[in-house]
Amino acid sequence: MDMKLIAGNSAGTVTTLYLSSDQSTGTHDEIDFEFLGNVSNQPYTLHTNVFSQGKGNREQQFHLWFDPTANFHTYSVVWNPRLIMFLVDETPIRVFRNHEKYGVAFPKNQPMRIYSSLWNADNWATQGGSVKTDWTKAPFTAYYRKFNIDACDGPNRASLSCSTRGTWRTHDLDANGRKRIRYIQKNFMVYDYCEDWKRFSQGYPPECKQPRF
Repeated sequence: MDMKLIAGNSAGTVTTLYLSSDQSTGTHDEIDFEFLGNVSNQPYTLHTNVFSQGKGNREQQFHLWFDPTANFHTYSVVWNPRLIMFLVDETPIRVFRNHEKYGVAFPKNQPMRIYSSLWNADNWATQGGSVKTDWTKAPFTAYYRKFNIDACDGPNRASLSCSTRGTWRTHDLDANGRKRIRYIQKNFMVYDYCEDWKRFSQGYPPECKQPRF
């Protein structure tokens, strides 16, 4: 999906693009792009998360290396049995691997739909909730275009675009991709749940102990 975010004072707002299964079950799966607004001239925070079997708490956050309000940029997810990969303008920024053999639930059995939303979350979104939404700046407008899905599994796959049929199941980072993701995470990541000892003082989640790229 190509997106252009709210310009100016966007504090308190959250603009999203995400995949989710049925949330009424209590054991839903979810893959999140959430863009946390900020006061004018301060960077957006790109908040990513993965839920599996109703369990989330796997946040990684980034400041982007461009102004996401000036032009459209492309935000993508690769989701296959091996991994979930988040990409910005085809640059990988995060990988969540399938570590089921270590007891980590991985989204693979529940079909997910694609959603977008724009909502008020000024109790937490901007600087921990200390900056509230300035409603005199409304309306807040985000733009979406050029949605594309390449889905090559399931009962209706014959009717979908499957240009990568046969390769999507094994799609992974190559050497260049690993180099790029290391650079992004070193220079633009601002929060990683796998480094939050205060939050996980009883021990990090098991996937944090495994290779991540």
